[in-house]
Amino acid sequence: MPESRPLLGILYLMGAVFFFTSLDATSKYLTQTFPLPMIVWARYGIHLLLMVLFLAPTMRSNLITTKHPWQQIARGVVLMTTSCFGIAGFSMLPLAEATAVIFLSPLIVVLLARWLLAEKITLGRWLAVAAGFLGVLLIARPGGAVSAKGLLLMVITAFLYAIYQIQTRRLSPYENSLTMLFYGALVGSIGLSIAVPFYWGGPTPNTFQIFQILSLGVLGGLGHWLFIMAFRHAKASTLAPFTYAQLVWATVLGWLVYDHFPDGLAIIGMIIIAVSSMSIALSERFKKPSAPDTDTAY
Repeated sequence: MPESRPLLGILYLMGAVFFFTSLDATSKYLTQTFPLPMIVWARYGIHLLLMVLFLAPTMRSNLITTKHPWQQIARGVVLMTTSCFGIAGFSMLPLAEATAVIFLSPLIVVLLARWLLAEKITLGRWLAVAAGFLGVLLIARPGGAVSAKGLLLMVITAFLYAIYQIQTRRLSPYENSLTMLFYGALVGSIGLSIAVPFYWGGPTPNTFQIFQILSLGVLGGLGHWLFIMAFRHAKASTLAPFTYAQLVWATVLGWLVYDHFPDGLAIIGMIIIAVSSMSIALSERFKKPSAPDTDTAY
């Protein structure tokens, strides 16, 4: 059991959410030129290649050994679909607002867990869910800066990501976290390899674009690795508030890279969503401890 080092865990987490936000910003830029399936395929294919190169020599068959192969595949399909909808949504929305909508997923988990996991929903959680969706309405208000179609794609992304979290919650007590990470990359690579030939096209990437495409798998892989390391050194209840640093990174990168800064009402909506979903995360400290999720972000 690794030594508890909360500060180190927080630093790992801050690095992880920075890499995830950088992945979102890079994919948003690339989808302006290249077909979306090609971008998602590169993200998973490079991630898979990195895992094979760096983990297979030491883990060998342990990397692929699983007690629940069909559940791993189903979880991988959900993650792949989440990535497709998410990257499509990011291509249509400002970075900060799109990221905020994804943080609806903990609130959707509360609703789904009522039926799928038979978990009781308290009054406080109902209020948190209602407040979170109010935050989305502030971002999506008439006259706001967001695309209705893009917003719908991000809400679907949050819904799918909530299903993915529940699948992860079910599997994590019985499966190695790196094995789960490997199957996510494997299913995404195979699934998109089937689709890519039908969508392959666009201009030949230049040197800078090749670097960006390669960076997708590196950013995703490093982000997941740092996230796993964070949970090895700190409790989920300690780390939960710091996951919302992703909203800060998204706002900063959206301003620096795309010259967009959310208006006042959008910022209020983002804060409401963050506080609502954070309250759900922090309430977990009062529940019986369970195995932490060691996957995040698509």
